[in-house]
Amino acid sequence: MSEHSEQKTPDGAAPVPPRLRQALEGIPSYKPGRPAAAGGPVSYKLSSNENPYPPLPGVLESASHAAASFNRYPDMACTGLLAELSEHFGVPASHLATGTGSVGIAQQLLQSTAGPGDEVIYAWRSFEAYPIVTQISGAASVRVPLTEGEEHDLDAMADAVTDRTRLIFVCNPNNPTGVAIPRDGLERFLDRVPRDVLVVLDEAYREFVRDERVVDGLELYRDRPNVCVLRTFSKAYGLAGLRVGFAVAHEPVAAALRKTAVPFGVSQIAQDAAVASLRSEDALLERVAALVEERTRVTRELRAQGWTVPESQANFVWLRLGERTTDFAELAEKAGVTIRPFAGEGTRVSIGETEANDIFLRVAAEFRKEL
Repeated sequence: MSEHSEQKTPDGAAPVPPRLRQALEGIPSYKPGRPAAAGGPVSYKLSSNENPYPPLPGVLESASHAAASFNRYPDMACTGLLAELSEHFGVPASHLATGTGSVGIAQQLLQSTAGPGDEVIYAWRSFEAYPIVTQISGAASVRVPLTEGEEHDLDAMADAVTDRTRLIFVCNPNNPTGVAIPRDGLERFLDRVPRDVLVVLDEAYREFVRDERVVDGLELYRDRPNVCVLRTFSKAYGLAGLRVGFAVAHEPVAAALRKTAVPFGVSQIAQDAAVASLRSEDALLERVAALVEERTRVTRELRAQGWTVPESQANFVWLRLGERTTDFAELAEKAGVTIRPFAGEGTRVSIGETEANDIFLRVAAEFRKEL
């Protein structure tokens, strides 16, 4: 035993650990996508929905300039970034709040709305952070299964609302399936939700949507005070390593998010990089278009191989493999790509470099022959 494990209290008794919240017992751990193995055959990472492109033009220069002053605290109010977001999206600055990625803001939303005895509704499977942040808050998760077509069952979600419901997450497009909700279905759902229940439209992959039936959540938030829209710079903008996201919501919700934010949580490097990214929209659109084209190619070839692939509106595709999920992920890793398996359910595969996508398609063709 180590020296520390043998320590005793002054009276010789075994030490008593500090009391921690019971809500943390059994909490699921967030599982990040596995990185490419250093020095091994794996050279491509398709497990975290990252943007394979380098920073947009001007972004690295802005970040480098900000780095020269990181002995100073960042602007806690994110004044410059909020002003840029306000102009870019046509929303009042008072309706904006920032955080450490959209997942950081999601946790702030739970801190602002829910606690022991309350309920939080979301589809399942959906973003794996939802059960984590819900349990941390002390609230209870109400998981509503996806339909057989990998879609949100919005009628069932509306039926699940009770007097204890405080917040509903709607991931659109959904992670990890990639399926997006059309405007009419989402509007009918929102009409059924009580006005004192906050509905969070998590639109981390909004930039990749090409289905014209899918409404931009910002259109819905404008005349619905109980709707909050989450966005991030981690995916399309390629700033995953800097951790900056934002929420758009009416003043009471936005103010609550600012109150629950970790002071100085968004670094000045991240703020300046985000501003530069917003100002490089033409290059952003070109890169997103290229990724969407690759998504279309990958989906088409998978279907030609015989796979049933949902119509993804994100920067990844989903294969429901059931008990063969882990086998498929291991085969892909041996071939040179890491993907994101959800044991017993399926695997999510990010759209990356063309070479990486080609390796994944070869693995899928080989594996399909075994089914």
